[in-house]
Amino acid sequence: MPETKTMVINMGPQHPSTHGVLRLVLELDGEVVVKVTPHIGYLHTGMEKIMESKRYLQAITVTDRFDYLAPMSNNLAFVLSVEKLLEIEVPERTRVIRVLLTELTRINSHLVAVGTMALEIGAQSVFLYCFRERERILDIYEMVSGARMMSSYFRVGGLMADLPEGFDRAVQQILSEFPHRFDEYEDLLTRNPLWIQRCKGIGVIKAEEAIAWGLSGPNLRACGVPWDLRKSTPYSGYERFDFAIALGQAGDAYERYLVRIFEMRQSLKIVEQALKELPGGPVNIDNPKIVPPPKRVVRQSMEALIHHFLLYSYGFNVPPGEAYVPVEGPKGEVGFYVVSDGTNKPWRVKLRPPSFVNIQVLPRLIEGHMVADAIAIIGSVDFVMGEADR
Repeated sequence: MPETKTMVINMGPQHPSTHGVLRLVLELDGEVVVKVTPHIGYLHTGMEKIMESKRYLQAITVTDRFDYLAPMSNNLAFVLSVEKLLEIEVPERTRVIRVLLTELTRINSHLVAVGTMALEIGAQSVFLYCFRERERILDIYEMVSGARMMSSYFRVGGLMADLPEGFDRAVQQILSEFPHRFDEYEDLLTRNPLWIQRCKGIGVIKAEEAIAWGLSGPNLRACGVPWDLRKSTPYSGYERFDFAIALGQAGDAYERYLVRIFEMRQSLKIVEQALKELPGGPVNIDNPKIVPPPKRVVRQSMEALIHHFLLYSYGFNVPPGEAYVPVEGPKGEVGFYVVSDGTNKPWRVKLRPPSFVNIQVLPRLIEGHMVADAIAIIGSVDFVMGEADR
């Protein structure tokens, strides 16, 4: 029997200064991948430790930079944990605004996931279309926070500011245009024979295995597991919204794509309900020791000026304890385990990153497939290296 020799090659990193650097060491038998070893850490910045050296308000700005495609989801996960430690409830208007913006964030992230998956397989037009729609959501980010990506809009006890004039009109335009745009993507991909051939039956994982690996989000629901934190353990008032959970069956690259398309449509449905039911009232709790007083009050009251100065120079103390409030991020379960020692800075911050879990399952999905299939599988899993390396 002839001796079988394998070859080991590197897939990446392309350049150490680029974002999203991942290195996969592939052992090949011809064009078949027999072993995959992911190497991460090229973007390690110690962000969890950085958060522990920052006051709670400052730490929010770091959460944007883990998964920079879903900044408001990360904002929400962190502030919910801190609010749990403080035992405070934000106003109803704030809860609805948070839901509205995190659903736009889900669409933002899924647009990049679908667009880059299509680009890597060869459908360049879809990538350009997805980024065209993503720009509309970044316009909303800029409108509410002044920043197009690193928004830091959600704050402990409320929001940075109330919604600006023209917000309703901008969101209504998205609600009217995006369903037709999603139809365009499906016209180009969903029934495209080449797309089906490249994605169906590729990177299959069954429900039991997916659970054992710790998968969540679209990658788990594509296996037929109806697990969505917005339904199972509602937060920020999600129980009041009507939407369906996207479910697949085969657990392959094709159904991971379909789940994200369906989820974007359902996110639009949630955004529409939130915009219609948006209540009036304040967007911050009435506690000047946690939330800065309004500027008009600061100019008139010495006590308010003192609170303003103390908040931005010292911050606020959080009672000793620990909290973890997970949210349903675009890539899966996102949560910050926050431990307080009673001071103005977190004693420990630990992120539960779905991207890290999504990367660790790559060997299970890729091994036994062709090298070309590895590209489709990587695109279908969806991860951001800043969140994995952190």
